[in-house]
Amino acid sequence: MRIGIIGLPNCGKTTIFNVLTGGKAPTAAYTGGTFQVNTAVVPVPDPRVDALSQMYNPQKTTYARVEYADIAGLSGSTDDQTKGVGLSGELMNAIANNDALLHVVRVFEDETVPHSLGSVNPARDIASLDSELSLSDLSKIENRLERLEVSLKKGKAIPTFEDDQKEYEILSRLKPHVEQGQPIRDFELTPDEEKRLRGFQFLSAKPVLIIFNLGDEAEPPNIDYPHQKSKTTAIRGRLEMDIAQLEDEDDRTMFMEEYNLTELSTARIIRESYDLLGRMVFFTTGEDEVRAWEVTQNAPAIECAGAIHSDLARGFIRAEVTSYDDLMAAGSNAAAKAAGKVRLEGKDHIVHDGDIIVVRFNVQK
Repeated sequence: MRIGIIGLPNCGKTTIFNVLTGGKAPTAAYTGGTFQVNTAVVPVPDPRVDALSQMYNPQKTTYARVEYADIAGLSGSTDDQTKGVGLSGELMNAIANNDALLHVVRVFEDETVPHSLGSVNPARDIASLDSELSLSDLSKIENRLERLEVSLKKGKAIPTFEDDQKEYEILSRLKPHVEQGQPIRDFELTPDEEKRLRGFQFLSAKPVLIIFNLGDEAEPPNIDYPHQKSKTTAIRGRLEMDIAQLEDEDDRTMFMEEYNLTELSTARIIRESYDLLGRMVFFTTGEDEVRAWEVTQNAPAIECAGAIHSDLARGFIRAEVTSYDDLMAAGSNAAAKAAGKVRLEGKDHIVHDGDIIVVRFNVQK
């Protein structure tokens, strides 16, 4: 899972990147210049993996992973703020190469770090970036419609006529929605239509988590963001980064207690990202390795088998499935079996978050 972190200049985007990754990327005020993307792959904190490792004492423990990309600050428009920000083609590609977006919105006040649009205004900043993503998508839609019109004039003689006709119809319906500055994620599409449009990598179609970057004592703004595939949350970014970078565990605990933090935001943001993207994890266990695997929610057993290895899906016979809670209550896999908590399931069985799976398979050579 790859998540891109975006936002206007000096919104604290790299600070949030450091909070989520434990990194120490420079957080000086962005002044433009060289385009770059900071990336980091981090393990997904999961106490269930820790508990399973204590139970099995494996040679290796592997957590699910998430990759974060801190994408260089976007340029705010000072001439007409309602038009949003200007995005280069290189920056568009960097944003497109993600499963979801974290949009960092500045709420903190700091006279030493001027806001790129002159003042702190979260609602305006959200609308600004939403508008620019939609405008990028509109350009793609218009260009594709022009090419399709030329192609369709050739009639049914061309092999792709029917597919082109369906695509033209979908994009023609979509265009007025995007022209109004509305994100594509809000537009009702059938699964087949979504599949047909997937190759465009529309930016405003991506799920987005709005992160309000607060000052140490600030409260989240009361902003309604009624869009599909989107959520809002808040982080006291600078405070959490400073705490996360403390090497002494006792000092870290002391500061967290002082500011009433039960946990740093890393695990919470990952949980919210999983929920936004419709992802979950299942586990495989043994003396060699305890491992978390990321799949789509409500994945069938055969899809989970394929996530482990293609041979397991190809030769799938049955899956032994145990819920995490049942295994923990039993105390061991043997006790869970004796209590009838280990079930044999077929390939279409829906696996749930936290299930432990053993795949029975046979691949003919």
